[in-house]
Amino acid sequence: MRTRSSSANASAMGVDREPGQMTASVRPPRTHSSTRVAQKVRFAEPMSSGTLRSVGPGQGGGPTLRHVTTEAEPLLATECRGAGDRLVLLHGFTQNRRCWGEFADDLAVDHELLLIDAPGHGGSNSVTADLEQSALLSGEAGGRAIYLGYSMGGRTALHLALARPDLVTALVLIGATGGLDTESERSERRRADEELANHIASTGVSSFIDEWLDQPLFSSLSEQAAFRDERCTNTAAGLASSLRLCGTGTQRPLWAELSQLQMPVLILAGEHDAKFIALSQRVALSIGTNAEFMIVPDSRHSAHLENPHAAASLVRSWQRSALGS
Repeated sequence: MRTRSSSANASAMGVDREPGQMTASVRPPRTHSSTRVAQKVRFAEPMSSGTLRSVGPGQGGGPTLRHVTTEAEPLLATECRGAGDRLVLLHGFTQNRRCWGEFADDLAVDHELLLIDAPGHGGSNSVTADLEQSALLSGEAGGRAIYLGYSMGGRTALHLALARPDLVTALVLIGATGGLDTESERSERRRADEELANHIASTGVSSFIDEWLDQPLFSSLSEQAAFRDERCTNTAAGLASSLRLCGTGTQRPLWAELSQLQMPVLILAGEHDAKFIALSQRVALSIGTNAEFMIVPDSRHSAHLENPHAAASLVRSWQRSALGS
């Protein structure tokens, strides 16, 4: 593992809880974008990624709506922008593909970005999938690319890199973890997430999002970077499903498997996110010498939203060093 920091002294400030543990002048987007949306089909059985079908952009780059038959697996809603090396972005819980802000605007200058709505979120709100299924769906939508995941999206990206390393040329993780170590921890987390899922249904999405963003973990987000209105477009059923199927308590611990990853890996954490600095360093050590850990200055858990240009600069400099591009 290599460790670099863009700040001389990382703060020891911690966080009270991680996502899921709580009580009951953005730049204009580039014009050459396209959106792919598929009919959202609920499913319960494990899937094979080989049966999925892609949906192309419409004429003039506008959105194409195509209904898939019941024999086809569901597809995730995506948006493509920019040009250059392909970078697939996987968002965190309660967000959607439009919650990347200036971080995505910066990277779209010299990357082709594919922004994906996770199962239970945004245009994929009726897609039901666990982490392993979400990873396969994301890989089918993104193809061979660099994958960047934040929080829940980072855990999804880790599953994809382990299951389909042929699709992941390089991996970037922000505020991600290899999972909880013990079954007792996972069981307690599943219980807490089940309570939270029920709470969403009873309180409604708008009130829940206010509670979610009121956590100390997100207290330093500006109103613009919090993307409250975008988060509120999610549905109670979709968010509850995501908690139950993709929460950290449902994730098998990946620590012993991380050394299998052979692609270049960058792990980012916010300077004032002590808990995820420790977890990120552990991820990097578990992967080995092909992993590099960097600190995003003046930020906490949502480092790419709090200091978007610094985070994008770290991704870009690492990419040049690790991939020569």
